[in-house]
Amino acid sequence: MTYHDEAMAVRPLTLAWVNRHLAVGERIVGTEVLHGGITAEMRRLTLGARDGSTRQLVLRSFVDVEWAEDWLSREAGALSLLAGTGVPAPGLVAVDATGVHCEYPSLLMTHLAGRTVLGDEGLEARVPALARQLVAIHAVRPVERPREYVALTTADTVVVPRGADTAVWGAAIDVIRTPAPAYEGRFLHRDFQPGNVLFDVSSSGSAGVRITGVVDWAAASWGPADLDVAHCAVSLALLHGPRWGLRFAAAYEEAGGVLAAAKSERLYWQVRDALASSEEVQVVSQPWREAGRTELTTRVVEERLDAYVAALMDTLG
Repeated sequence: MTYHDEAMAVRPLTLAWVNRHLAVGERIVGTEVLHGGITAEMRRLTLGARDGSTRQLVLRSFVDVEWAEDWLSREAGALSLLAGTGVPAPGLVAVDATGVHCEYPSLLMTHLAGRTVLGDEGLEARVPALARQLVAIHAVRPVERPREYVALTTADTVVVPRGADTAVWGAAIDVIRTPAPAYEGRFLHRDFQPGNVLFDVSSSGSAGVRITGVVDWAAASWGPADLDVAHCAVSLALLHGPRWGLRFAAAYEEAGGVLAAAKSERLYWQVRDALASSEEVQVVSQPWREAGRTELTTRVVEERLDAYVAALMDTLG
């Protein structure tokens, strides 16, 4: 495949837009589709300079997504905010949130080293690292707050898994029928979970685990720290088993994070995000299977979600 063919893997208008944001003398010499995303097309672009050096950027395009403008505007704002904070987020290069210049709304950002790690091996060391990183994100104090968080489910949209204890799930659903607890707001990633965290896979041992990047800031919001913790916890529960979801909240506090004081308030946020997952088990688990976790069938993930909800109700209810 020639360099020209590689560059044309990007749609023509988008290609022209990208080229306008490259350094003088740079050109696209390679493209690679990045898998694992749910809502957007992702491509890694390799750029070649006249002196023979190369660097990489990532192109994110939303195709037929109703909220593309909102998501890309929020992501661009979050990346600008995070520059210089120490949080390892991509650097913003350019954004076309309305698709004026590109075929579809798109964002161009720097490429971060590392890769996602979704396997069970090394989890004992990765969970504390994830917790420490989330504490650092919540420590960011934006001059201008992002918009308030959006709840991802309601009591009427929960999908109870087959074979689940209907009494337990009914009690969990009743929890989110109550008004949301008062909270002290924090800057939230809002989709912080293993699929959006990059690790240096060359490191080993608990002392060597190093996060190299946190990506996908399209849902960045303002809200309770408990909600980000709950979201990562349920992902860990579905990927690795319910006990890891419960472990994450403890790891967050061990890392210096502060959660709601009352058990009832913690239960509200933990259950709310767990029940939100009931509506998208297939959507969430498909990228995991594509990444090699083929044993995580929709049914297996449903069973883990059922067990996790039961564990939350038993522990915090």
